[in-house]
Amino acid sequence: MRKSIVGLIAIGFIATMVLAACGSGDGGESRIAIGPAGSGTQAAATVILEGAGIEDGDYDKYEEGFGNARDGLQDGNIDASFGLLGLPAGSVNDLQANTGDAKLISLTEDEVQYAQDELGYLPYTISSDSYDFLEEDVQTVTAYAVLVANTNTIDNELAYDLARVSIENADENTHAQSDHMTLENALSGSEGLPVHPGAAEYYEEQGLEIEGDVAEVSATPEDRADEIVMGTGSSGGTYYPLGGEMATVWNNNIDGVSVTSTETGASVENLASIGRDELDLGMTVHIPAQDAFNGEGEFEDAAVDNFAFIGHIYPEVMQIITREETGVESLSDLK
Repeated sequence: MRKSIVGLIAIGFIATMVLAACGSGDGGESRIAIGPAGSGTQAAATVILEGAGIEDGDYDKYEEGFGNARDGLQDGNIDASFGLLGLPAGSVNDLQANTGDAKLISLTEDEVQYAQDELGYLPYTISSDSYDFLEEDVQTVTAYAVLVANTNTIDNELAYDLARVSIENADENTHAQSDHMTLENALSGSEGLPVHPGAAEYYEEQGLEIEGDVAEVSATPEDRADEIVMGTGSSGGTYYPLGGEMATVWNNNIDGVSVTSTETGASVENLASIGRDELDLGMTVHIPAQDAFNGEGEFEDAAVDNFAFIGHIYPEVMQIITREETGVESLSDLK
């Protein structure tokens, strides 16, 4: 039976990234950044490490977003770092540009199966042409990054326009992950989540079938806030820059709307903040969103019933990166 997880990833599919940078990590000495507290990255990282036989207490834990963790990897102050990022990730290319010896590590078949059983992630192959420094395919796991809305503040008319502009004006978004925001992918990650009726109306007009439940919405255009706030993720990840671009595209194409993106701890924090009516929109991995809706995992005592699916964003991929000079070949080298 899979463990409910919080805050995973990520967008489409999602990929978590483990970045290892120094030393072999002899018993309890490995320094591993597992993502910000309350993030999907951290929830996934601990389970994936567990699948490799590395338990909490076996390593020094750093609750860093990928921006800070990348610097630690480069400087040799962190041995490994997890991050839910898109593929390819600019921050990984930055690490390669600064060090010249970036290297992706594959999960073993058993580690992939453990992540699938415990987290609900799916197997994913990173092709060798994803990064210039890759010489062969890399095996990992993935999930979906999606956009959700507060049903107390996002009315049907606005949800319709958010979905419409995300698809029809995707070419105005310069972020690489915006290529995944297509009508074909629009409902990826909606499984088990209520769909906002405004978004559902747009998708049905385009010939898509809504198979799940449609949410109940209390928001109306008349009480719409002057400023709509969207929670993204840490500045070193994918959510933050992509969310900024998404907000700009909406502001340029929806009359009378002002959307502001803000840096957060990503998935879990965004869902919890929506539950407290502190955010209007949030980027999240679909698995913690399912947990929030069902009152499982981190949301066992605080289910979130006032959010609805707007649309798929992109696939995130669990990437494991080290440097050639470290000699780290697998997660087991960090024991």
